[in-house]
Amino acid sequence: MIKQDYYAILGISRSASSEEIKSAYRRMALIYHPDKNPGNKEAEEKFKSAAEAYSVLIDPEKKPIYDQFGHNGLRGQGFSAFSGFNASIFDDFEDILGNFFNFGFGDIFGTRSRNRSYAKSGRDMALEMELTLEEAAVGLEKEIKLNRMEYCPECKGSRMTPGTQKQVCPQCQGRGQVRYQQGFFSFSRTCSHCRGEAEIISSPCKECRGTGKVKEKKMLRVKIPAGIDDGMRLRMERESEVGDLGAPRGDLYIVIRLKKHKFFEREGNDIYCQVPISFTRAALGTKVEIPTLTENEIVSIPPGTQPGNVIRLKDKGIKDIHSHRRGSLYIKIDVQIPVNLSKKQKDILKEFAESSGEKLYDVDKRLIDKMKNIFH
Repeated sequence: MIKQDYYAILGISRSASSEEIKSAYRRMALIYHPDKNPGNKEAEEKFKSAAEAYSVLIDPEKKPIYDQFGHNGLRGQGFSAFSGFNASIFDDFEDILGNFFNFGFGDIFGTRSRNRSYAKSGRDMALEMELTLEEAAVGLEKEIKLNRMEYCPECKGSRMTPGTQKQVCPQCQGRGQVRYQQGFFSFSRTCSHCRGEAEIISSPCKECRGTGKVKEKKMLRVKIPAGIDDGMRLRMERESEVGDLGAPRGDLYIVIRLKKHKFFEREGNDIYCQVPISFTRAALGTKVEIPTLTENEIVSIPPGTQPGNVIRLKDKGIKDIHSHRRGSLYIKIDVQIPVNLSKKQKDILKEFAESSGEKLYDVDKRLIDKMKNIFH
């Protein structure tokens, strides 16, 4: 089943700000909250869809991937909108979601009642790589430089000064949440002191300022398969940034961009070029040496070749990325008409025309005669 666009679900434009995204989700949550629609499956599905859309569009890591690659970027490449589900993004809406969010949300999305001490996976990254047509045709290995987050060498990702320990949060007593009463109702809210982690760090690492991560430059070798085309993406699993301690790295996506070639044009696995020859060579036939993507090729031009005629060289195109088949090279013949003829050359052409029965200075009515035959 085709998934609906997340922006359409929330009824917002693709340029919507974070506040507009929040406002749209709040509006839908108030309308379709299951507590307000008991037993209404349609309302529950709309509530789930709105929550899924909000969880992606408000996430600064997932939103750019969705904007560029759509649902395939989230699901088709190894993760879904709710993989590594971060419930903290709904903190602003607990006045709407209340105990339903804390104790019933797991039933909707297939997760258990949440414990805020989750380990967040590393951020996915995307970069563009420019290739020549020749490089894309044969494939190669390229080295790339990447600035990515790595675990702090001082605290090894723990975020604490070496030798120190975490302490139980004094505000929530290690529960990660605080409860409060409002009239007849009891609500839970994420502890603002420990941000739901149930523990606090009293002595943050000075090297990474308590983040557990530092940015480092890394060199990676990327294997480019033969036949790759403009716009295709390569996924390097677990080659992006580190996550929280104990969580996996993100994935690195490499988007291929092909440089414009001076001689060839590519369409799928076929390549096209245009070869100029003189009108005498076109009339009498000749041989020309042309470049291909791998080596030069001698091509026979048959006598009487007309302007625009195309010669096909089978298996001289680009190898299909999914098989061993190759495309073709198509050569379009561009017959060059001479200019600035000498008197001798003109006399020779006149003599040729007379021998062919042509009357050079009479009006040529052959086209009109052909058109009469078409319409009558």
